[in-house]
Amino acid sequence: MKKHILFLAILAGNLAAISQNKIITISNNLSIDREFETIELTKKMLGLNSNAKLEDYAVKDLSSYSFLETQTVDNDGDGIMDVLLFQPKIKASSKQDFQVIGGTNTSASKTINCYSRFVPERTDDYAWENNKVAFRTYGPVAQKMVEENIPGGTLTSGIDAWLKRVDYPIINKWYEKATNGTGTYHKDTGEGLDNFHVGDSRGVGGIAVNVDGKYYFSKNFISWKTITNGPIRTSFILTYADWDAKGNKINESKLISLDYGSQLSRFEINITGTKTIAAGLTLHDKKGTIGTNLKKGWLSYWEPIDDSEIGLGLVAPKGSLISFDNHVTDEKDLSNLYGSIPVKNNKAVYYVGFGWKKGSPFQTKQEWENYLTSFAEKINNPLIVKIKN
Repeated sequence: MKKHILFLAILAGNLAAISQNKIITISNNLSIDREFETIELTKKMLGLNSNAKLEDYAVKDLSSYSFLETQTVDNDGDGIMDVLLFQPKIKASSKQDFQVIGGTNTSASKTINCYSRFVPERTDDYAWENNKVAFRTYGPVAQKMVEENIPGGTLTSGIDAWLKRVDYPIINKWYEKATNGTGTYHKDTGEGLDNFHVGDSRGVGGIAVNVDGKYYFSKNFISWKTITNGPIRTSFILTYADWDAKGNKINESKLISLDYGSQLSRFEINITGTKTIAAGLTLHDKKGTIGTNLKKGWLSYWEPIDDSEIGLGLVAPKGSLISFDNHVTDEKDLSNLYGSIPVKNNKAVYYVGFGWKKGSPFQTKQEWENYLTSFAEKINNPLIVKIKN
């Protein structure tokens, strides 16, 4: 009798495990190979109950029978993971099957390729990176120092680019050597450097609001919240004090994410007080060349930087890059290439980043703009996910 009960219990457990497993078919409708694109799976998509833990699930490639790197993210901060992330490789115009397997996910990676944090030891920066690029922006202490004429402050809501040329994390290493006096991140010793000037410009993707031909923008962020770090994605929220655009009260926060393998961060601007935003790329000393393609949804700026060259790029989802303004002025740091993006339901989304000639495969303006074209095509034609038991 006991053996019979034990057999039924084992059988029930095995059936439960089998019922948790799902086959996912991912289709690529484009005639190009796809990789470094993140699939997001939720409990609802997988048909799981509310007590299930996404972190206990693994993803297997059924063509190679190998497990893929995964990451789970708690987007709303309630302590429960909301999405399971993975990045498949899909050949051009093809389909591929994967299996989501319930149980203990022994293949979950602890590698932190995509990383961000608040940096109080360097005034109060917020910095983020993946295996390709790194960025930072500036907080309220840095702003206050400028306003009180204290040396070392920074007053801007522009986005700084850190030009890395290694695929491992450098943020903590560079800040450490700068703060302990053993080195500086303004000199390239083989990993890259920060030689990118922001000032009052929009840097790489800061926003402005245009009223009657004049651009207005916020000061530094006033608060931050890190959402996730991991092998596939880092994401965080920056909040800004209300600011004025010629009598229009602007309320703004940014949800920024950066995925593994991407040159571009995703910016989701949550904003009230305006019907459009202008996302900007700094023109620095105006020695570069702009590129624009409203139909495909991108803007670029290719320019010399010290002994190399760099391409800046902005990509917006289909139909949302409605115009551009090559805004050139004699005012210091205020020349920017702006892309106008409509605000819908208090949100505007775009992607922005860079490719440095020394740290990326992009050696010419054309190669950089080919990347932007491909990136736009992919976000406008996402991989198709179908799930079955």
